[in-house]
Amino acid sequence: MTPLARARRRLRAHPLALDSALAATVLLCMLAGSFVAPHGERGVSWSLHTPDPLSLLLITLSGAALVLRRSAPMTVLVLTGTCSVAESVTGDPRAPVAMSAVIALYTVASTTDRPTTWRVGLLTMTVLTGAAMLAGPLPWYAQENLAIFAWTGIGATAGDAVRSRRAVVRAIRERAERAERTREEEARRRVAEERLRIARDLHDVVAHHIALVNVQAGVAAHVMDKRPDQAKEALAHVREASRSALNELRATVGLLRQSGDPEAPTEPAPGLDRLDELTGTFRSAGLQVEVARADHGTKLPAAVDLAAYRVIQEALTNVRKHAGPDARAEVSVVRVGPHVEVTVLDDGAGDAPASEDGGGHGLLGMRERVTALRGTLTTGPRYGGGYRVHAILPVKTRSTAPEDSA
Repeated sequence: MTPLARARRRLRAHPLALDSALAATVLLCMLAGSFVAPHGERGVSWSLHTPDPLSLLLITLSGAALVLRRSAPMTVLVLTGTCSVAESVTGDPRAPVAMSAVIALYTVASTTDRPTTWRVGLLTMTVLTGAAMLAGPLPWYAQENLAIFAWTGIGATAGDAVRSRRAVVRAIRERAERAERTREEEARRRVAEERLRIARDLHDVVAHHIALVNVQAGVAAHVMDKRPDQAKEALAHVREASRSALNELRATVGLLRQSGDPEAPTEPAPGLDRLDELTGTFRSAGLQVEVARADHGTKLPAAVDLAAYRVIQEALTNVRKHAGPDARAEVSVVRVGPHVEVTVLDDGAGDAPASEDGGGHGLLGMRERVTALRGTLTTGPRYGGGYRVHAILPVKTRSTAPEDSA
C-alpha cells in the first residue's frame, strides 16, 4: 500500500480530525483573503488592509462551524450562510466568508439526495447572491457578487457528483456481494439436489432387491425341510437379486468417484426395455403381475425412461411389501399425446404404503423424480380396495431433440 493510500485510510478512520484540519485550512484562507482589497477608487488595485472586527468574528464563527459539518450539515450550512449574508451586507471591502458556506453546501449535497440538493442549492444561491447584489455596498454587477453565484453553484454540483459516485460504487459492491451469495446458494442447492438424487437412486436399488431377497429367504426357510428343491430355487433367486443389487449399487456409488479413482461401471441406466426382466423378478418372488403396453415403440429420453422404470419398480416393491401375500398387480404403459402414462394397480388389502408425511421415502422419491421432469404423480387407495400409482411423464424434455419424439 502506498503512503498516500495509508494516509487516506487513517484520515477516513478519524473523520473529526479531517474536518478539523479542513476547517483550519479554510479559516486560514479566509483570514488571508480578508487582508487583501481587490478593488480601489481607480479600478482594480490589490492592496493590504486591516479587516474589521466584525469580519474577523464572522470568519472565526464560520470557520469553526465546519468542524461539525458531517454531524450537522444543515445546521452548519445555515450558520455559515448567515455569516456570509452578514459579511456581504456590511463588509467593505468584503472578506471571503462565503467560502465556508460553499464548503457547507458541498457537504449537504454529498450527504443528501438530489431533490434536497436542488432545493437547498437554489435557496442558498439565491439568498447569498441576492443579499450581495441588493444590500451590499458594491454594485449588483460587481465581480464579487457574480463569484458568489458561481461558487455556490459549483459547491452544490460537486457535492451531488460525489454523492452519485459513492452511490454507484456502493451499488457495484452490493451487486458483487449479491452475485457471490447467489453463486454460493446455487452451489449449495446443486449439492443438495445431487445428494437427494443419489439417495433416491440408492433407495430405489436397495429397497427393491432387498425386498425380493427378504421374500425369497422367507420362502426358502419355510420349505427347506419339506421341499428342498423349491428352497434351492428360492435361494438361487436370493443370489440373483443380491447380485443385481450389488451391481446397481456399484454403478450408483461409482458416480461419486473422483477422477483418480478406478473407472466406474459403464452399464447404462435401466429403462422400460428391461420391464419384462423387472416384472419377472417379482413373479419369481410370488407376486402375480400383468403388463400391458401401448406406447407404440416410443423412444423416451434417458431421464424419462429411467423415471418410468423406477416408478414401476418402487410401486411393485410397495405392493409386495404392503398389499398382502395374495395381491395381484397390473402395470400399464400408454402413450397419450405428448405424454407417456405409467399406471400400477393392485387389489391388495394390506397396509397402505408409507407416505411422505409418515416417514417413508418411496413415494417421496417417485414424486421428486416425476416433478423434476415436469410430470405429475398421483397416488392413493382405490375404490373397493387396493392402491393406485399413476405417473404422467412428458415424452419430450427441455433437453430432448425434436427427432427423439415418436
